[in-house]
Amino acid sequence: MAERQEQAAADAVLTRIGQVVMLHHGGDREEARSRFLDLWAEIGEEGAPLHRCTLAHYLADTQDDPADELAWDLRALSAAEELADGRGGDPPGVRGFLPSLHLNLAADYVKLGRAEAARSHLRRARTAAGALADDGYGSGVRAAIGRLELRLGEDGAAGGDLWGPPRQRPS
Repeated sequence: MAERQEQAAADAVLTRIGQVVMLHHGGDREEARSRFLDLWAEIGEEGAPLHRCTLAHYLADTQDDPADELAWDLRALSAAEELADGRGGDPPGVRGFLPSLHLNLAADYVKLGRAEAARSHLRRARTAAGALADDGYGSGVRAAIGRLELRLGEDGAAGGDLWGPPRQRPS
């Protein structure tokens, strides 16, 4: 019985995170950031790794300052690594989330003008991409990794729209 109550509480946190994600995707970034921060205050640094990972990942997307975005993405990665290492459980699919987290960090470092750090996380994203399923999500993450690799490989720093179609390399 206690186990079921614990799982229901965990599901409630993920449900609440999902509700705020919908608010954010609906265009209310400020309110979403405020609600995410309230949730973070509830679960905190000692909360369940799955909750911290999920919440920090989405909180990063609501930040205006690239340094703040980086800080939240680093928190998300740290919590995901706890899960992947078996600390705090290992929900199915957490390893499939690592490529996206490293890709986000690479993009953060590009925004901050730190090309070498971006390349390091991009290599980690590419290595971890083997855990991705052969589905739309996996294809999308692999394509985004490829686009950022092209951009970083061309001139040493990404320029322009990170997520648009890659430029053609000269023949």
